[in-house]
Amino acid sequence: MEIALTILGEPSAQMRHRSFSKGNFKGTYDPSKDKKNDFLSVIQDRAPKEPLDGPISVVIIFYFGRPKNHYGSGAKSSLLKDAAPEFHTSRKDLDNCVKFATDSMNHIFYKDDCQICRLFSEKLYSESPRTYILIQTL
Repeated sequence: MEIALTILGEPSAQMRHRSFSKGNFKGTYDPSKDKKNDFLSVIQDRAPKEPLDGPISVVIIFYFGRPKNHYGSGAKSSLLKDAAPEFHTSRKDLDNCVKFATDSMNHIFYKDDCQICRLFSEKLYSESPRTYILIQTL
């Protein structure tokens, strides 16, 4: 089985869980919970009837929007500079983006993200920010 997804918009990254205390009660929460729900609501209609079981392969490509300094100025403001990089090397960290995406799809697209046996991911620049995900059973 193969599932291909494209999620439009700037990619998100997993934020670290936060701790809190109220009186004698101590707990933790996921500050990315709302963003994960928003992410899932966009792709949920593409989910399989039952979460995939067994080993899976996942390809995730994060396309980040280009900053203005990648473009020329004046009459050339719509043209990309020759020196504009292809790869996105600033924040958000690739591993945190992957964690956000794979955690968001947990229990919906596959039973658990521990099933991911093969993973390919990269961060690139693009005119149209988006996240591309390809899930395949092995």
